[in-house]
Amino acid sequence: MDIRPNHTIYINNINDKVKKEEMQRSLYALFSQFGQIVDIVAMKTMKMRGQAFVVFKELAAATNALRQLQGFPFYNKPMRIQYAKTDSEVIAKARGTFGDKDKKKDKKKKPQEPPTSMLKKPAGSTSPPHSGSAQVADNPPNYILFLNNLPEETNEMMLSMLFNQFPGFKEVRLVPGKHDISFVEFESENQAGVAKDALQGFRITATCAMKITYAKK
Repeated sequence: MDIRPNHTIYINNINDKVKKEEMQRSLYALFSQFGQIVDIVAMKTMKMRGQAFVVFKELAAATNALRQLQGFPFYNKPMRIQYAKTDSEVIAKARGTFGDKDKKKDKKKKPQEPPTSMLKKPAGSTSPPHSGSAQVADNPPNYILFLNNLPEETNEMMLSMLFNQFPGFKEVRLVPGKHDISFVEFESENQAGVAKDALQGFRITATCAMKITYAKK
């Protein structure tokens, strides 16, 4: 029986050796390129290991993410993605279809839910992501990009997942001892430029908008 499309996608076959917090951050970095994420739920109980739910604000974003990332090698294991059997409580509440009785229950449950403060957009974040990055001084175009203003929890896997969707991606190079900067190499200057324009101002977390320039030669 087919599950009808909804805002929540269910992912399994995730590498269960990855810590829950890191998995949530990496899922956010990977899936937020398709649209605004309302919530990410990942649990490390025996029954729920290797599984996660991602809730999108828009149905089209959930559909697009499901199609584009089906089989994506996430921590070296291909993700299996489908729509969740029931739409998320978060979306149900927004629509007003969530019962009062359940709301009371939900209040009691709140402390056990994984922290999602990093997933919430700041109140004034309606401006386009590029707005804060227009003033970045740039170097002459070349095939290596320089990233800064990265959050402390950034790792090579998260950046690789973001950039390897672009043709010509070669590698990510982190700088030891400096969590907020990184280099990303492409095969050509043009390919680097496409990725730079697409991800300029991308928020890996709600507070850190990534700044991208060409690296100094």
